[in-house]
Amino acid sequence: MIERSEPDLPKRAPKSIELDGRKMPFQAGETILEVAQRAGVEIPTLCHDPRLEPAGACRTCLVEVEGQRRLLPACKTPAQDGAEVRTETERVDRHRKTLFALYLTDHPQDLEVAERGAPNQLLEMAARYEAPKDWGFMESLRDNRDADRNPYIHFNADTCISCARCTRYCEEVEGVSAISLAGRGAETTIATADNLSLLDTTCEMCGGCVDVCPTGAMGEKLPLTREAKPERELTKVRSTCNFCGVGCQLDLNVDPDANEGRGAVVKVTSPPAGTTTNDGNLCVKGRFAYDFIHHDERITSPLIRNDAGELIPTSWENALSVAAAGLHGVSERHGPNGLGFVSSSRCTMEENYLVQKLSRAVFKTNNVHQCAAT
Repeated sequence: MIERSEPDLPKRAPKSIELDGRKMPFQAGETILEVAQRAGVEIPTLCHDPRLEPAGACRTCLVEVEGQRRLLPACKTPAQDGAEVRTETERVDRHRKTLFALYLTDHPQDLEVAERGAPNQLLEMAARYEAPKDWGFMESLRDNRDADRNPYIHFNADTCISCARCTRYCEEVEGVSAISLAGRGAETTIATADNLSLLDTTCEMCGGCVDVCPTGAMGEKLPLTREAKPERELTKVRSTCNFCGVGCQLDLNVDPDANEGRGAVVKVTSPPAGTTTNDGNLCVKGRFAYDFIHHDERITSPLIRNDAGELIPTSWENALSVAAAGLHGVSERHGPNGLGFVSSSRCTMEENYLVQKLSRAVFKTNNVHQCAAT
């Protein structure tokens, strides 16, 4: 038998860039921003979202690349083998200070005005990079949509920076294109076709535009009308949406001082993109339908019927014992097929599995159904 050996092929070194003096490997298709984030190097950005195609609109992520005459947007520039990238230089620092100072010339700087809801990332970055605040001030020329009668989404044009994250999310993620950029220059604003209310457009009220907005220009109406605390003062509690069985993760924003110290859910926000199975996306129910939590008519304890047929509160232990006794009673009197089990699409997959297991394994009947199957 002739022995054949594989030829010794030269091993190709992985492609890499030099990032602030550090050699960083990268995968084909990665941008400078993605490589920097993986390396733990902070590059500011206001228009970037990992769910969206890079736009390079805000110009905050500009960096120096050896051999390039101009600063390049890190979010949109592909990493190239051997490139020398510098994110902290005098030129980059001067650009950031100038850019943020220009943004602030028609942007409210009072937190009570500019941060009524979500944190204002522009003000955070302007403070972090010590942008000058004495470049004068001019009134915003962008049009508001104060007359929009939709019950959920509010637009404050004064804090909008035209980064287009909201319009791009509406088009690229939701695929409905209910909002778009309108106007030119300093008058560029977020609008709908013929300035219709969102209720009269293709908008699904998912609130994704609220979630991606970096300045809070797109905000939620209910916390604003109720004069709730800004998001920065609330406590986030990770939970699972209960409106269907998909299991989307969400963050309950709790005011611990509300309800005489018992706490109250003020709003719902999305976890950061890329951290949960739903990738930070929620539907209209998951994001806005939370008033039931503190509703006066919400059932907060199990109920059983007394001898008079009236529903009365009881403990979980007693309620489960009564339910088990009732099921066994029906099975003894009418046989296993006298029972039927129906589970809900609001339950998780694991809960629905347990319902059918209870039906088939415990009570020996195949009379089990799930409401989503109809």
